[in-house]
Amino acid sequence: MSGGHLTKEFFALVKAIGESKSKQEEDRIILSELSSLKTKVTSEKGGSSSSASKNQDINHDKKRAKEFLIRLLYVEMLGHDASFGYIKAVELSAATSIVHKLTGYLTCGCCLSPDHEFRFMLVNQLQRDLGSSNLLEVCGGLGGVCKLITEDMVPAVSPLVEKLLTHQSELVRKKATITLHRFHELAPQQISAASLAEKLRRVLCDKDPSVMGACLCVIEKLCKSGESEKFKDLVPSLVSILKQICEHRLPADYDYHRMPAPWMQMKIIRILSILGKGDKSASEDMYEILADALKRADTGINAGYAIMYEVVKTVTNIYPNTTLLDLAAESISRFISSNNHNLKYLGVTGLASIVKDNPKYAAQHQIAVIDCLEDPDETLQRKTLDLLFRMTNPINVEFICDKLLSFLSSTSDEFLRRDLTDQITQIAERFAPDNSWYITTITTLFSISGDLVKSEVAHNLMTLIAEGSGEDDEASDVALRRDAVDTYTALLETNRLPSVLMETMSWVLGEYAYLSNNFDLNSIISKLCVLARRPKIGQETRRHLTTAVMKLVSQAGTCPPLAAHLIDDFTKSADVDLQQRCLEFQNLLTSAPQVLSDVFPVDASCEDVEADSSLSIMNSHVQEALARGAVAYCPPPDDDDEDEDERNEKVSKQPAFNITAYAKPVPNHAKQMLQPANNNSNSNNNNNNNYNNNGQQAKPSQAGLRMGDVPAVWGPALVESQPENDNNNDNAADQQQREEEEASKFQADMQQAIEASAAESNVDIIQAAPYESKVVELTEKEKMAAALFGGISTRAGGGGQTAANRRNRNSNINSNHPTPAPVSAPVFAPVITPAPAPAPPVPAPLTPSMDLLDMGFDVSPPPPPNSNSNNPPTSLLDPFGSMSMEPATTNNSTFSHNNENIHPHNINTQTFGGCWGKGTNQTSTAISTPVDFSLESLAAKMIHGGFAVVETIAATNETICAGTFGDSGAVILLHSKFTSGKMRADVTLKWIGVGGAGVGVGAGAGKGESALKACVEFLKLKLET
Repeated sequence: MSGGHLTKEFFALVKAIGESKSKQEEDRIILSELSSLKTKVTSEKGGSSSSASKNQDINHDKKRAKEFLIRLLYVEMLGHDASFGYIKAVELSAATSIVHKLTGYLTCGCCLSPDHEFRFMLVNQLQRDLGSSNLLEVCGGLGGVCKLITEDMVPAVSPLVEKLLTHQSELVRKKATITLHRFHELAPQQISAASLAEKLRRVLCDKDPSVMGACLCVIEKLCKSGESEKFKDLVPSLVSILKQICEHRLPADYDYHRMPAPWMQMKIIRILSILGKGDKSASEDMYEILADALKRADTGINAGYAIMYEVVKTVTNIYPNTTLLDLAAESISRFISSNNHNLKYLGVTGLASIVKDNPKYAAQHQIAVIDCLEDPDETLQRKTLDLLFRMTNPINVEFICDKLLSFLSSTSDEFLRRDLTDQITQIAERFAPDNSWYITTITTLFSISGDLVKSEVAHNLMTLIAEGSGEDDEASDVALRRDAVDTYTALLETNRLPSVLMETMSWVLGEYAYLSNNFDLNSIISKLCVLARRPKIGQETRRHLTTAVMKLVSQAGTCPPLAAHLIDDFTKSADVDLQQRCLEFQNLLTSAPQVLSDVFPVDASCEDVEADSSLSIMNSHVQEALARGAVAYCPPPDDDDEDEDERNEKVSKQPAFNITAYAKPVPNHAKQMLQPANNNSNSNNNNNNNYNNNGQQAKPSQAGLRMGDVPAVWGPALVESQPENDNNNDNAADQQQREEEEASKFQADMQQAIEASAAESNVDIIQAAPYESKVVELTEKEKMAAALFGGISTRAGGGGQTAANRRNRNSNINSNHPTPAPVSAPVFAPVITPAPAPAPPVPAPLTPSMDLLDMGFDVSPPPPPNSNSNNPPTSLLDPFGSMSMEPATTNNSTFSHNNENIHPHNINTQTFGGCWGKGTNQTSTAISTPVDFSLESLAAKMIHGGFAVVETIAATNETICAGTFGDSGAVILLHSKFTSGKMRADVTLKWIGVGGAGVGVGAGAGKGESALKACVEFLKLKLET
């Protein structure tokens, strides 16, 4: 807009405002301007000719009126009231000049409040503009409607706007679409989502691409607001539109740097993401176009990268497809490996959305993730930390927690500290490897950001210390409490301690300080007294510390001078609660010290407190008072409230639940537990582990509802313990025989289900082409990556155990290792000799930078061929399926010792890693190898020696194997690393004893030592030839 029609006064005003150096100077300028503007408005009331001349300028010169409104806007924007000029804006909106009309609408929209009465004066003018034949007036009216119409005015103008959807001008049709959406937001009862969706269907088919693009904006907002079901049937139309855009069928005017209509593409892709979420049928319709859009957008320009990022987010949000996920992961590598921090940020964000449900895709970017974690760009670091949080699993939880705690201690951003605190709490609860680590980690978190930790976390920590593992292993619980006491006693002299840490510390020391190895009770009492006298701690924290001192005095049997002075001083405290505690304890200490042990019992936090609702302790006092002539209490008669209370008491005495046992059930465990053959084999294994050899239900290893003190009402245990009904009295011997037959049948059916589902539970894995083995020395960054990505499975899914489950971890390998929920991880079971089967193939190298010692990847052997003709040919699913991966056979026999042979034991890498640290016997040796020896030769010799190859990695020339030894089912784990330059193989063997239906670590340790020695000699003979 040119400034030729503006006066010098206006330019002087703008210049003065821009050059003002303080708010006071600015206010003086605006007050002077207000005085000038008021003079122009009110001068028409004067009688002088000069005033009439000024009035003539404002009322009849539209240019002067427009400048007046612009200056009025400056006054309003700088916080001063200019309501005296609003009427001039209403008048100017009725001008015939479109420039003046738009200025009037602009001023009204910026200055008039939603409930201002002047808005109603504009309705007629808006209706005239919407019905005008002048294109510019119609566009001005549509712009004014969006800013000025309120909910009450919508019915007056909505019919006119609906007619404009068929206007001959595409500009009017586009504005009318946006205006209808505004009406829907203002008055959804007048313009419903259903009626608006019906109109949008017609607009979506508009011949002009700009109108269609405006319609996409409205559809996207409606889908985000929860109206996506109304547009499910538009998926084919949206796919067709996106296909036409990708194929450059739109005019060249819509291209941006040779990318066809990138903003329209992104809108359509975001809409498809919402419509395809959780809908398999809708998702299948968009797979092809998403893959095509992803490939076409990879042109190396920013607009293409934006489309690729939207496609990646959509692929992770809709019903999953393996091919699309692979393409998305490949596209992410373009971002995350870029030197541009903006693209790298997009790559980390996209990778976080992928690994949320498919953690295997992060493995190929492990070094890049470590680089982002160490990047000086704080924004990139934050996004990488969020990625680490999403890819946490039981294997890498310690590494990720250390990184999060390190970043938490170095940042001062309050919001980031709060987010990191919540994330550390969550992953520590879900994936903690043991209780001791959990206590140490949460204590460190308390010390760093204790003020941001939720109170429930401290309560859970104290509950864990009090209850222990929940099992009968009291020795391990005592060791856990002793470690906690030693941790907290070391912090007593720390200068700055958060309140939540001091409260937790005081409770733990008050309950279990007698377990300390480093300090006696008197020393701990003295330190707590000093801590309680600190001036800046809260009253609630001071109460906890004082109560801990009281408990320790009771346990020590004597009150040190420091504790006596502390109690005496706090009897005069302004805190009434603390004062009452100290007075009561002082009275007990001086008058009845013998009852202190009853008031403060040792290790009684988990015991139930029995409340005497009748207050029988007061009976003697009542009798004495009655004997002295006191009047007995009689409730007032004819009291309606009393009658109601009596009725409530009668109702409360009735049992809340019907605890009468049901009729004796017929044992039918097999019917309840057996799963269909196409279920996951891990589920069957998990069910099978819940029953012992007699077919009865065994004690579950997972932590569940604690029913130790609750009488059993339902289930087999009650059936056996209750007296049988006279009418249903069966012979005990017959009943036992029937149960044994049921159990035997259940075991047979369960074994069939396991064998049937095991063949179908494995996924096809396209083996990477083996490449030439070479010696690779891991750098420090690669070691960090191995620690970070050690637990990422090559199959999608992840999960862990909560704090409740963690309490039930045992020290043997039969404990439930955290695995992807809800399927439990496979554990060692009694060995059942399978039918003769071909030797499993040697797995191809996976993830070159992965260290086998982290035992992170879960690689299952490929399933056997399926003869079902309805399934697609194997060659379509696995193009490398026809290539034989079996090594050449040899004549060497399998390992045998004392007439007991080794059998292949097929487990995954995660189970191998969980069991590696549980072995009772271990031996290591270095074996010379021939010159032409290779990693494939090593794996082949292990297979023909009787072992099953769990995983091989060509980058580090490592192989891990497993086998079951003899009829007892003992397990031998083998880790070997081949060094081609030195012609040597370093082999480590571990023995894990197995007995009965479960796994008992330590069984047959002597037998294991001799078996390992014999196995070492066998391997030397086999590898050196």
